[in-house]
Amino acid sequence: MDIPPIIQKIAHISPRLMAWLEKQLMKTSKVQQEVDREMEKLLPELDRMANAYKLKFTTHHSLPEEGLSRDKVLEEVRNISSGEQSRWKEGYVSGAVYHGEDDHIEFLNQVYAIQSQSNPLHSDLFPSAGKFESEIISMTANMLGAGETKDDICGAVTSGGTESILLAMKTYRDYYRSEKGVRTPNIIIPVTAHAAFDKAGEYFGIKVVKIPIGNDYLVDIHKLERAVDRNTICIVGSAPNFPHGLIDPIEDLSRIAKRNNTGLHVDSCLGGFVLPFAQKAGFSVPPFDFNVDGVTSISADTHKFGYAAKGTSVILYRSPKLRSYQYYTIADWPGGLYFSPTFAGSRPGALSAACWAAMLSMGEKGYLEAVTKIIKTADKFKKSIADIPELELIGDPLWVIAFKSDSLDEYKIMDQMTEKGWNLNGLHKPSCIHICITLRQTQEGVSERFSVDLKEAVEMVKKNPENSTGMAPVYGMAATLPFRGVIKDILKKYLDLYYKA
Repeated sequence: MDIPPIIQKIAHISPRLMAWLEKQLMKTSKVQQEVDREMEKLLPELDRMANAYKLKFTTHHSLPEEGLSRDKVLEEVRNISSGEQSRWKEGYVSGAVYHGEDDHIEFLNQVYAIQSQSNPLHSDLFPSAGKFESEIISMTANMLGAGETKDDICGAVTSGGTESILLAMKTYRDYYRSEKGVRTPNIIIPVTAHAAFDKAGEYFGIKVVKIPIGNDYLVDIHKLERAVDRNTICIVGSAPNFPHGLIDPIEDLSRIAKRNNTGLHVDSCLGGFVLPFAQKAGFSVPPFDFNVDGVTSISADTHKFGYAAKGTSVILYRSPKLRSYQYYTIADWPGGLYFSPTFAGSRPGALSAACWAAMLSMGEKGYLEAVTKIIKTADKFKKSIADIPELELIGDPLWVIAFKSDSLDEYKIMDQMTEKGWNLNGLHKPSCIHICITLRQTQEGVSERFSVDLKEAVEMVKKNPENSTGMAPVYGMAATLPFRGVIKDILKKYLDLYYKA
């Protein structure tokens, strides 16, 4: 084993320290060897997941000498899609497809086809994009408390929740740099906040300070408050968070944000089109939107429970002044005057048109009925989990349900459910499984099948605790290895395989 030069220099200063470092290097080397062996075992499974169609369909490595007929191309697309639709249509997939009814999909497809050439970058050529997007923003803002506040709530349409979050963090960075002189910004987030906040920190040079959760699985408010300093540009809360479906104490976060004159972003990508209607339906929902006066921005995904086609979200701000720091403009480019509200230049205006159409066609009554069905169905799923002694629900969620086990390997349970046709999410810290209930699960018989399949999966793992198939080894390794860089290498390897034709 090679000793790095810096450690060789330490040997001259402290032989005892050198001996200790050599011992630690040996341990690290042994762990790496073990990881390498496990990786060799996992590669076939990763390759199978990333390239599921290699043996089923022709692989096109280069352009055909002559273009294929449109009928032939359409046939291949239909063949590919038909196999994918069956699982989510039947309701065995967590999240992913949130509406899924044929008539709704066909309606959105028609709107998209009509507007397929629209590009909001050329707003002079396609003024319809401005109509659709401004109305999407207004409808979403009024849904999230704009009508009850004197502030001029405003926003932008983005490509998804991640872009909404990235834009918000970039906006706070630039606002606090310009208005308050903050040069080394940080954001304070619960460990359960979405990974997009980490991405924003990495992309924009913002320090991300993570606060642990307590025994109730909610962020430790006292630790969060102590973490705020003069360089804090934003505090983050989720309504609800992705892992456990729990709503952070937004009113407490608001009090801290106001006291420290910092921003408060509520990530309601999952809940923005559920919680307002859950409140109206009489379910218990704590304050989370612009009615909480310390909230300065909210992200809400129209392409989740807003039932729009994939590729739209809304980022809202309490004031146009704050939003102005999101915009990009350049006035001295030889190509002319250039400006864009979000990261993209050209954007598919058809997605905004389809989003607008989805919201109008659903209406308040449609969303209210959908949310009521989803939460009542979620109660059935929660009861099925609670009835199994080996399983434990995490917190008291409304419709995004996480559960764990103190006696069994959750990831092996998840693999058993996968074999039964379910597609659930494996989570870490703590190790658990979650399912996001959508309209797909409200179909007759789905909750009943979940109950039966989950009991059988638990029994199978109890009887065969050593069996390790599917993705259980990957999740198990990710949950136990102290070297997070190793897990990142595995994820990058998967992406390499994904892009390999």
